Amino acid sequence: MTVRLRQLAGRLLATLLPLQLASLLLQYRMGRLRAARAGGDRGAISIELALAVLALLFIAGAVIAAIKLLAADVTAKVPATDPVD
Repeated sequence: MTVRLRQLAGRLLATLLPLQLASLLLQYRMGRLRAARAGGDRGAISIELALAVLALLFIAGAVIAAIKLLAADVTAKVPATDPVD
């Protein structure tokens, strides 16, 4: 049982570390956006918003990839025949 938990933890860690990095990147970009807005720099605001949208798209793509990976793993474990018959 501990081997399976260790494997699951490794998979989750491999998935969550990039998401955490992307989250920190998004927080950094949003902080720069607030600073640009406070300074009245409209060009920087649009660039920071575009980068924030790209970061959100990257995070959404990573979540979708993780769900697909999990679904493929679970689908492979489901037996093709009905064990009751």
